[in-house]
Amino acid sequence: MLKYLVSAALVAQLFCTVTAVSAQNRTADPLTVYYSLKNALVQGDAKTAAVQAAELAKMLQSDEPAIAKEADALASGKDIAKQRASFALLSAAMIGWAKSHQQASPAYVQYCPMKKAYWLSEETAVRNPYYGSAMLSCGSVTETIPSKPKP
Repeated sequence: MLKYLVSAALVAQLFCTVTAVSAQNRTADPLTVYYSLKNALVQGDAKTAAVQAAELAKMLQSDEPAIAKEADALASGKDIAKQRASFALLSAAMIGWAKSHQQASPAYVQYCPMKKAYWLSEETAVRNPYYGSAMLSCGSVTETIPSKPKP
């Protein structure tokens, strides 16, 4: 009986997390959802990373199926190490997306020399999603994608 109660509580907690994240992302653009995904990887939160990746895939499915496929791959991973490995391909695609789409604020392309991979950030401070707390500030800003407000 206790096992069922614990399972029900965990399902309820996951539902609340997914519902809160989905409500937050309804008005968000793909780049904002990507940043939330990146921040979840920085924190080592595989569950939130999966939820954010699924949300990103859903947002981009009709307009950007290749990026949606990368996000789906990350969303299906439950292991933070596998999610972080998938993030490199997703990030490469999102950098191209950010360069060709309008956004309200600049995006910062950052590079991890240990992983030899890039990612986007909403700020200039480096918070490495590939290694999290193990190498939190490892990396550098390599490019700034300027904001392109809607006309």
